[in-house]
Amino acid sequence: MVEHQDFILHKPVRCLSQFVQNGKRKKKLLGDIYDFPEGTMAIGRLDADTEGLLLLTTDGKFSADVRSAKFEKEYWVQVDGVIDELALKNLQEGVEISIEGESYKTLPAKATLHDDIAHIPPNPRKERDPSHGPMSWIKLVINEGKFRQVRKMTAVVGHPTIRLIRWRIGNQTLGDLKPGEVRRLDRKEL
Repeated sequence: MVEHQDFILHKPVRCLSQFVQNGKRKKKLLGDIYDFPEGTMAIGRLDADTEGLLLLTTDGKFSADVRSAKFEKEYWVQVDGVIDELALKNLQEGVEISIEGESYKTLPAKATLHDDIAHIPPNPRKERDPSHGPMSWIKLVINEGKFRQVRKMTAVVGHPTIRLIRWRIGNQTLGDLKPGEVRRLDRKEL
């Protein structure tokens, strides 16, 4: 029987959630961060501008299980403007977004103001100048993961995403991992 390996990574910004370059622009790849064993795959994806928790595995069945709706995915989202109760309510009920040119209604989400900003990792990019207006932090918990879903959801309710961090999958959090740090994962942790 093959013994599979699982990892947790704090994916930094400007890094692709893949092992092979498929465009002309050179970006950092997962294999540039750590010497993962052959056959390792990212469980889901985070776009180059999104940072945070990324799980990796050598087990395709485990990957499919984690990507399913069985596991909650929690995002910490810095949005443009002061988000209000109506916007949070709309996120909680599900919103219409576009997926591959088709209208799609998201599943209901848990959306709350995020007031524990002391645990937010330092911003790896230049902070937005306060003269550009106020910003808010929210926690958004979803059980699905469509292409750029969180960014589309916040934009639809009038608060475009400025910074996006995936904090949790299941009960596994980013914890104190620094950008680019990797550790072995015991599946029981999920």
